Amino acid sequence: MRIRELLSTGRPSFSFEFFPPKTDAGREQLLAAVSALREYRPTYVSVTYGAGGSTRDQTVELVERIKRDFGIETMAHLTCVGSSRGELGGTLGRLAAAGIENVLALRGDPPRGETEFRPAPDGFSYASELTAFIRRSYPFCIAGACYPEKHVECDTPEHDLEHLRQKVAAGSEFLISQLFFDNQRYFDFVARARRLGIGTPIIPGIMPITNVEQVERFTRMCGATIPPTLMAELDRLRDQPEAVLSLGVAHATAQCLELLQRGVPGIHFYTLNKSSATRTILTAIRAVWPPALEPA
Repeated sequence: MRIRELLSTGRPSFSFEFFPPKTDAGREQLLAAVSALREYRPTYVSVTYGAGGSTRDQTVELVERIKRDFGIETMAHLTCVGSSRGELGGTLGRLAAAGIENVLALRGDPPRGETEFRPAPDGFSYASELTAFIRRSYPFCIAGACYPEKHVECDTPEHDLEHLRQKVAAGSEFLISQLFFDNQRYFDFVARARRLGIGTPIIPGIMPITNVEQVERFTRMCGATIPPTLMAELDRLRDQPEAVLSLGVAHATAQCLELLQRGVPGIHFYTLNKSSATRTILTAIRAVWPPALEPA
């Protein structure tokens, strides 16, 4: 089913993001996480696309398997990196043949070792171009990414929002935000997007902090910031992994509750292919926020 239709029920969606693993053990961990999270009746799950299309076949296989074996709606990520229009069309054709109805269209990051994005021969330079390509020729529901603290390569928030407006005009039907740790960043971003005329649902992306070095690396890569008080506490607990996990889960739970109480269309969890932290957060949400028991 098309995710945009699932978002129109008026109830908040809950969704989970996974990435294709590199090993058989990692694959088993991913499938175990999907199985453990299925009881929370997610609206959909998404599967990322490796740098340079390195996991293209796995992405297609995993979204097909999760939908078939677990009965969960799925969305495949698709990037411009390293792919011509013909190659992108081939992947889209495989997804359609597998019964997948939803795609997250992304430009993608430069391949490892490169500092600048370069389009493939006969490829695309921007997510808006990929979005328009899909919209012209394929029946998918198309999602887009957005950045509450702006994309790292964009010079100003205003330029970043203009790129987002173009992406929505090209065919993005809903948006998923990059991770953030200060809800006000999200609310301010949505307000600015609405003033620019962007009316599509904007789903906040939440990543529970489970490891200090890991979250520092992620925030450097994506341009997100950690509030100083939270960072100070994480730094104090850096060598106490259980305490870091407890703090990360508590912070993410508080984020989710405020977001839901203020009417967000849903929450998208960056799971890192693990279920424990996300399950703890969802259990807490269900205990204190009854509408969470009625998923979209």
